[in-house]
Amino acid sequence: VRYAGQLTGARACGTVPAPCPSSLAAMPHILIVEDEVAIADTLIFALQSEGFSTHWLTLASAALAYQQATPADLWILDVGLPDLSGFEACKQLRRFSEVPVLFLTARNAEIDRVVGLEIGADDYVTKPFSPREVAARVKAMNDGQRALRVTVNNKHTLSCLD
Repeated sequence: VRYAGQLTGARACGTVPAPCPSSLAAMPHILIVEDEVAIADTLIFALQSEGFSTHWLTLASAALAYQQATPADLWILDVGLPDLSGFEACKQLRRFSEVPVLFLTARNAEIDRVVGLEIGADDYVTKPFSPREVAARVKAMNDGQRALRVTVNNKHTLSCLD
């Protein structure tokens, strides 16, 4: 579990940790739900460089519980998680929260992108990805610009603005 670049507790967390320290409360808070350490570390670095606070969990069930206890401002959600699929987690999340969701996944088939957006995601980016681009998308989503862009292999396939 990471708070602003500091490692606390277990590295890969399956339980709901304590809320973020109050010193980070003013920064937009991004919940990263990703089971691959290297990807999570890359996202944490890129987002914290842009002024976001981050929290990383490896299990969808823990992320859902975390959102109810300590709501994040935006989720970055992998589809292939060990306990629930990211799609199922997004469906469950939408039952109690409208927090913006960006899927970040290796699943790049058109049907996966469509399903992800139809079940409530605000954006969908496929791996491999540019950390700077993901940070820019998070910033745009957080700023309320709500730009919807689906990216496959670093090429835009759909763009529209609310």
